[in-house]
This record gives sequence, structure tokens and C-alpha cells, in this order.
Amino acid sequence: MKKVLIIAYYWPPAGGPGVQRWLKFVKYLPDFNIEPIVYVPENATYPIIDHDLVNQVNENTTVLKQPIKEPYKLASVFSKKSTTTISSGIIKAEKKQSFVEKLLLYVRGNFFIPDARVGWVNPSVDYLSNYIKTNAVDVVITTGPPHSMHLIGLELQKILSVKWIADFRDPWTSIGYHKELKLTDKSSQKHKDLEKEVLTKVDTILTTSFTTKQEFAEITQKPIHVITNGYDIETIEKPPLDAKFTISHIGSLLSKRNPHILWQALSEILQENEQFRSDFQLQLIGKVSSEIIDTIKEFQLDAYLNVLGYVSHTEALKYQRSSQVLLLIEIDSYETIGIIPGKLFEYMAAERPILAIGPKESDVEKIIKDTNAGKYFNYDHLKEVKSCILEYYKLYLTKNLKVYGMGLQYFSRKKLTEKLAGVIKSI
Repeated sequence: MKKVLIIAYYWPPAGGPGVQRWLKFVKYLPDFNIEPIVYVPENATYPIIDHDLVNQVNENTTVLKQPIKEPYKLASVFSKKSTTTISSGIIKAEKKQSFVEKLLLYVRGNFFIPDARVGWVNPSVDYLSNYIKTNAVDVVITTGPPHSMHLIGLELQKILSVKWIADFRDPWTSIGYHKELKLTDKSSQKHKDLEKEVLTKVDTILTTSFTTKQEFAEITQKPIHVITNGYDIETIEKPPLDAKFTISHIGSLLSKRNPHILWQALSEILQENEQFRSDFQLQLIGKVSSEIIDTIKEFQLDAYLNVLGYVSHTEALKYQRSSQVLLLIEIDSYETIGIIPGKLFEYMAAERPILAIGPKESDVEKIIKDTNAGKYFNYDHLKEVKSCILEYYKLYLTKNLKVYGMGLQYFSRKKLTEKLAGVIKSI
């Protein structure tokens, strides 16, 4: 079997979308005659914990672990709440940031480049250099963010001339929150220089979106393959649909994922339709910015709001299958047109209609339309969003609210792993 060394930060018991991609690849790679060896931190400070995912790691998988020094632990001395919020990707609007939050963002952006895990690079290079010299490895794969994982691959390539694949679950310098880090011109340039060095030195690049591939193609001539995230065939009992007309968002809702047109549309329908008032429920599952909650209250929707916080991945899948409508929100920005949330594919597998709101001409819009998984709207589509909700509600009343997806099999985790195996074997 061909052996691959996968260098990652997020690994069970970490929760959230960052861990899912490689957890599933590792699960299926042996089916394609590839043996995965996983290298991860042994004492990482994860913002989300999901112990259920530990049970999904095959006991025969070799998992190497080394200690990591986490700056977020030190930062939590000043403000544990702010540190946890920032580390999970939720950044308040600048005018609402406290002095401590502004300071933490400045330090994070300018003293830890490319990210707060950069201190793990040198110890990892030392450990893995010795490991590879005594254990045959055919290909090294790094996955980011955090993009410091790619710096480990870069150094291993310099020292050992190993074959190297860099997997970008998100972009580097073009990702939305990058500009929120209060970077100096010098720091901003250093990010770009590191990004360019990785993209031009690596043997092969993986991205999760077509837009990111286009962006990287302007920087490097190296091969770039799009392997999106996907869904797994989960063996969980399908729960009954909610009796209420439940519109659910499952996953993190960042401060800028705040579509006022949605809240306004719901507010207008509630005022105009008495029966809707008795049937409707808005359900938010996962980490939610306080600014989102404040806006929902402004539109007087809090009486219909059910906030459950983070739940295990297994529970999240159950909520996806029991909800009447699944909500997908992305920031209204050019920088986010290439962001394809992993939950999109799980939403599709749940076979519930999707109501998505995001930027114009995004990769998500294309996938939703191609698969007939739901409806996609921009941030200026108030009337269209309202009409869609009413259409879904009418179908709900007659018990005909269904979706008929097309081509979903191409996004199964096993099918995607087959594509990854082809890339690995060709390198």
C-alpha cells in the first residue's frame, strides 16, 4: 500500500467542520490501497469538542501526536470569553470590540504569522524528519487552516525532498476574516509571501472550491485539483419531521452572517399571517454571535427563537433530518464566493429543502442549482426570500414539503476519497 503522512491540526476530539474532511478521507483511503498515517497535536486547545467523533477513528489507523504550545491558553488569562470567541472565528464588528478584543486581534495577526499555531512548526519538522527517515512515506499531505501546517510540509520538502500535497479547506490571504486581524503592511506582505512560497513549491494543490482554484492559478503553475467537502452515509435512525414549521441553521453564525432581509421577511409574514405565528419556529444550533441574536430581537423574532448551542455531530445530523427547512447563510462579500460550507453537503443528504442566502455568483449557488437542493438568494432579494418562505410554508401545510436532489452521489465521502486517491497515486 502507498503510505501518506497527513499533517493536520483538527482531529477528534475536536468538533466542528474543520475535522470532518480528513476524518472521512482517512476512513476510506485504505479502500483504495492507501495507508494513512495521521500527525496531530496531543494537547490542542480546540474551541469545540465532540467526543462522539473519537469513535469514528479506525483503531488500526496510526495516529502520531506531539505536544503543542497554544498561545490562546495564555491569552485566555486576559479574557477567556473573548479568546474563545476569536479562536472559533466569531469576530465582532470593530465598533463593538473592546480594547482587549482589539489587542488580541492585533497580536494574533501581527505576532503569529500565518496563525497562532506557527510555534508548532519547528518541533514538528524535527520530529517528522526523524520519523520519515526510519519509516517509509510516499507522500506528505498538509491541510489548513491553520495554514502553519503547510509550513511544516514546506520544511520537510526542503530537508527530505518528499512529495507534498497541500490541501486548502479555506483560502489563505483572501479569506473574509483576514482583513479583521488589524495587519500592518509588513505583516500583510509576509502572509502573501508565505502563501506564494507554499503554492509555488508544493507538488500538488487541493482546494474545496472552484473560486479558490482560480485564485491560486494566478499565483502558481502547479497542478490544482478541486475536491469539495461532502457527506457520509451515516447509520442513524431517521427522526420524524418537526410538527412545527421549523427553519433551522446548523453550524456557526458569525457576526457578518446576518441577513436582515431574512429577519425582515419572517417579521412581515408573522405580522400578516396568524396561522404562521402558531406554526413557525426559528432554530439555531451551534455557536451564534451575540450580534445575530440582537438583530433577531430587533425584528421581534425572539419569541419564536430556539437557540440550542453546539451539539455533537450525530445530534446535528438528526436535527438536519427533522427540520422542515435548512438555512444556509454566508457573508455578503466577494471574498466569500468561493467558500463552500461542509454542512451544505450534509444538508443535501438530509433531503430537506435549503434556503440559502449569500453573495452573487457563488460556488454554493451553482451547487444548489445543479443539484436542485433548494433556493439561493442574494442579500437584496427581500421579496424573493419572503415568497420562498411562503411557498415552503404552503407545502408544509399540505405535507408536501420535499426536495428531489440530483447527482448527490458525486459528493459522497467515499466517492471524493476515490478522487483523492487518484491524485495521490499520480504524484
